[in-house]
Amino acid sequence: MAAKRIRLARRRKAAGFTQEGLADYLGVERSTVSRWESAETEPQAWIRPRLASALRVSVEELQALLDDVTVTDTRPSERMTYALKNPASADLTVVAYLHERLRQLDESYDKEASTGLLGTAGQLHGQVKFLRENAASPRVRRALYEVEADSATFMGQLVWDVSQRRDHHAPLGYFQEAVEAARHTRDPSTESYATLRMAYVALYGEKNPTRGVTLAEQAAEAAKPVSPSLTGLSLLHVAEGHAMTGAITECEAALKKAEDQFDRVHPDDVAAPYYTVNEYNRLAGSCYLFLGLPERAEPILRMTTRALAAKKKSQAIALGNLTLALIRQRKLDEAASAMHQTIDAVELTRGGGGLNLAFAAGRELRQWRQEPWAQEINDRLLALMAAI
Repeated sequence: MAAKRIRLARRRKAAGFTQEGLADYLGVERSTVSRWESAETEPQAWIRPRLASALRVSVEELQALLDDVTVTDTRPSERMTYALKNPASADLTVVAYLHERLRQLDESYDKEASTGLLGTAGQLHGQVKFLRENAASPRVRRALYEVEADSATFMGQLVWDVSQRRDHHAPLGYFQEAVEAARHTRDPSTESYATLRMAYVALYGEKNPTRGVTLAEQAAEAAKPVSPSLTGLSLLHVAEGHAMTGAITECEAALKKAEDQFDRVHPDDVAAPYYTVNEYNRLAGSCYLFLGLPERAEPILRMTTRALAAKKKSQAIALGNLTLALIRQRKLDEAASAMHQTIDAVELTRGGGGLNLAFAAGRELRQWRQEPWAQEINDRLLALMAAI
């Protein structure tokens, strides 16, 4: 398992030192500096003040540089195997390995079926919890809590997907675990996102918009001090919850607040990938569909389906909503085309949200079931159901 302290090396170069030059300044071997930067060892306590001075950082900033370990080779190694057999030996390099594996799985989420990711993600989550429960170092335990918060959130997503959004208990258990782990590390962004995931279960699984709005508001409140993007995403789901109850004034007020947050997003907002103009449009379109205004939803959703081409699960949801908007306006030729695109996207990902919307659109098309084009769609839906 190869690892590096990339930010430490960058800071050393920014301070004008080669590895050899820094070693001479500190009175140590060049190989010692090399081992620090490859995360094999850490500077001893007595030398850290001089190292911090050389790098022109505070002792606290130096500690953050030392804690930031990046794994550059994620193949299983003797180090990881040894840590699983001797969990008290786990170090920050092992944590970095686990974090990188989770990142790779998360990147696959929009491209692969959740059923194919669940086994690997479950094994990884179990390893993270096991090592965290047995870690000897407080620093390592804290870092493992950070990974656990993310892995529990990811597991909740996958379990809910695989159950086709029918199992609410297990996903909520994972999301609650994520909230508790995030609180251990005082990470409001992760706490907010896990809480927002609970809101999704309430809104789309339990069909309880009142509870969904409450949870989404809690998520927005948690994110407000640290992340405009996550605050905005939470407010979009507040809007959708209001739309589900037909409260148009409250819905559009929440949409406006979300848009205001979008305007405040900055490059340092770590949650920015979660909240983009595409997400705003997708959820605004969904809101107007719930409010019985398909003619307002349609142009928004058309624009969104094209923009979400790289995020197949989100695109499937937008396509499903677009299909419903077209059906409700009796634009049947366009609805049929959008329906086939929805099924295409769902066949690739098996995402629970897109799947449910495809079947919902299929039910609304039953009144035309004698038409050849509707029969073709029904055949595809039956095949999709058989393959689940």
